[in-house]
Amino acid sequence: MGRDRVIEVDGRSLKLSNLDKVLYPATGFTKAEVLDYYARVAPTLLPHLGDRALTLRRFPDGVEGGSFYEKNCPRYRPEWVGVHRVTGDDGAIDFCRIDSLAALTWVANLAALELHTSMARASDPDSPTMVVFDLDPGPPAAVLDCARVALWIRRVLDELGLVCLVKTSGSKGLQAYVPLNSPTTYEQTAGFSKTLAQLLEREEPGQVVSVQRKDLRRGKVLVDWSQNSRHKTTVCAYSLRARERPTVSTPVSWEEVGEALDAGDPGLLSFEAGQVLERIERRGDLFAPAAELVQELPALR
Repeated sequence: MGRDRVIEVDGRSLKLSNLDKVLYPATGFTKAEVLDYYARVAPTLLPHLGDRALTLRRFPDGVEGGSFYEKNCPRYRPEWVGVHRVTGDDGAIDFCRIDSLAALTWVANLAALELHTSMARASDPDSPTMVVFDLDPGPPAAVLDCARVALWIRRVLDELGLVCLVKTSGSKGLQAYVPLNSPTTYEQTAGFSKTLAQLLEREEPGQVVSVQRKDLRRGKVLVDWSQNSRHKTTVCAYSLRARERPTVSTPVSWEEVGEALDAGDPGLLSFEAGQVLERIERRGDLFAPAAELVQELPALR
């Protein structure tokens, strides 16, 4: 496997290895192209990444090889790659602090294709800054079924006066988020999301399920409220995914969700790396309110 290179990023010297290695065999997408994508998306990605505990999902042999999750930042990291030390039930974990282009380039060079972040900032790990509804289709349900459920969620949240964002998972489903950025606990966010998921399940029992049991999920969309947990992570906006093609977890507008559903076209809710960079150029960061918008959860009964 060829082509190593030493570069300078933000005044830091980095050795990049195996740049010609193909990480997405179906498309020929190489490690060099992964590094290029993360370098170009960095200004938009880093505000959603740098202040959160980060779990890496690494694919040293590409998406068709094995993978592993890594919470503790590797000990062989450069001295300028910092850590977020977060203490939990199992002791302290030193998560990588990826808050600069140099640090992001270093971690991408580890073939960490997927970047999974906590719902809370690392400085206050018990206080989630948002609620997530992770919409996961049980075959033969697919992303357009998730679109329908996402629009139902938005309708309920609109009635509660809450702004909701949506992004593709980059895999099979969608994820809807309620930005909070106000004093909140996981007990509140999990309770809120569970109540809403169960409400949708009662209203649309043929299309929605709120529990993980596989025997109940066929042909339905799981509204996974359990992601609202201190110990869970969700794929970060603008992260690549380890699918056949280099798809990305991509923020979209609610108009795009409705248009895809009306057109019956799941391709309108799937974006690869190059498309995402073009979208950012045209539309900016549709996920920016996740880091900025202040809202408070109402009590649901």
